[in-house]
Amino acid sequence: MAPQLKARAARNRTLSCTDEERVELTRQLVRLEDEIPLSDIAGRFVLGDFFSVASYFPSRFVDLLVLDPPYNLCKNYNGTVFTVKEAAEYRAWFRRLIELVVPMLKIDATVYVCADWKTSAIVHPVLESSFRVRNRITWEREKGRGAKANWKNNTEDIWFCTNSDTYYFDVEAVKLKRKVIAPYRLHGKPKDWHSEKGGNFRMTHPSNIWTDMTVPFWSMPENTDHPTQKPEKLIAKLILASSQAGDFVFDPFVGSGTTAVVAQKLQRRWCGVDIDSEYLCWAMKRVARAREESAIQGYAGGVFWERNSLSEQRSCKDSSKNQTSLFS
Repeated sequence: MAPQLKARAARNRTLSCTDEERVELTRQLVRLEDEIPLSDIAGRFVLGDFFSVASYFPSRFVDLLVLDPPYNLCKNYNGTVFTVKEAAEYRAWFRRLIELVVPMLKIDATVYVCADWKTSAIVHPVLESSFRVRNRITWEREKGRGAKANWKNNTEDIWFCTNSDTYYFDVEAVKLKRKVIAPYRLHGKPKDWHSEKGGNFRMTHPSNIWTDMTVPFWSMPENTDHPTQKPEKLIAKLILASSQAGDFVFDPFVGSGTTAVVAQKLQRRWCGVDIDSEYLCWAMKRVARAREESAIQGYAGGVFWERNSLSEQRSCKDSSKNQTSLFS
């Protein structure tokens, strides 16, 4: 029997589904039993174990792969428990996964692989043997469980890989807008900054250290009860940097649907797979909302903003209503 809706505080905006919504949304999920054309999976969620359904997908259809598999941790995903494995066993599991996705990738495709610090060390050799590994992004989760005899873990990695030496990357689309504390002038003119309402700002090239993320929490409309949900802002950076409007974005462990939601907001084609129907119901509900409201937290006026810059983001509302963040 499906779980009942949780009792929540009045201001809690965490997304969930009623029993009636689950029944209706579950009917709309794709169940693969044979090879399926690309037109039948675009903009759809596939219910199933990716290892079992991978062979039914078309070849060479993916422009951007966002891969966020279970890390090598003990984690309960709504009743499906992923247990810690020996490094060699997890590496073999991950290698099988990569072997399944490689035939789906276009020659010029980009691959982003999420991991924690322990899992990173395990998957890196597999990625190097399969792709061109170009960088490792480390992003600050802002949250983390304290430890008395160790440093608190509050970062995760994203491996940036490409399928070949030909790939798309738009650095202009992912520059970060920072407030200039000490504006420097050269010959009396601003050097690499400009003044606007709210202060002095500089557009900076993105580095592989991301400290501007806000992990979804109870007062944000993108929040769900998924235990490892990624911020929409984080996925937006990947999609904007490494795909163009109309490109196909694929996520074989889509969970509560963040990749699909952001792809929808940014006018990309997409498909997501997950083994849990409850998660996919949340994902479908989020995508329906995304068709009506394309705001992405932390992204306004066509640029990414530093954390805690809400007032500056709001100043962009009039010029970019469809891309204005309501949260910081």
